Amino acid sequence: MASKLAQLLSDSRRALFTMLGFQAVIWSVQVVNWLDDYDLSKEYGLRSERVDDLPEMFTMPFLHFSWDHILSNSWPLFVLGFLAAYRGMRKFLLASLVITVSGGLTVWLLESPNTVTAGASGMVYGYLGYVVLRGVLDRNVLDAVVGLGVAAVYWTILIGVLPVVHGVSWLGHLGGLIGGLAAAVLLRNQAQPKPVPAAPAPDSPNTALLKELDDLGL
Repeated sequence: MASKLAQLLSDSRRALFTMLGFQAVIWSVQVVNWLDDYDLSKEYGLRSERVDDLPEMFTMPFLHFSWDHILSNSWPLFVLGFLAAYRGMRKFLLASLVITVSGGLTVWLLESPNTVTAGASGMVYGYLGYVVLRGVLDRNVLDAVVGLGVAAVYWTILIGVLPVVHGVSWLGHLGGLIGGLAAAVLLRNQAQPKPVPAAPAPDSPNTALLKELDDLGL
């Protein structure tokens, strides 16, 4: 029990520092981007249907188009990212990759031609889906409670996966959410098979004879 608690605390520290580092990066990029009249977002955001722009799915989450844009993403990104990472960095990094690719491909395939998409909101929706479904699939009491709490607090943002707000990349949100759900399924804890007790070895004829003689006192 003590070793599991120590591991959880260690993983939680890594998750905290990871998300603080991510916040530091996106805010530093935002300052440079703002000073450059958001040319970074225009240059390294993701444009649909352009094959040479596919790598931009990996730079898109670090870029925003305004201070309001980054402010609206930062807090839920930090909270949900931490909850996605506190049980192990390896699964968190793999989940982040699945979410990034899923959100990026959804935007690239379905967004209007030459539309530039940027922002970390796809990651927010991805981590939301990952955290909630992970708790259910892993049958982990703590994760299940956390997942229900996250769902209760952030359920209203699910409206963002529908095309109801002009200028918001609902496709990026939807793709991120799908990626988070897929990552929860792919990275779920596998049930360990129960060990089958070994059958006792049958007595050999000599052993049976010795036991009978012993019972007779011979």
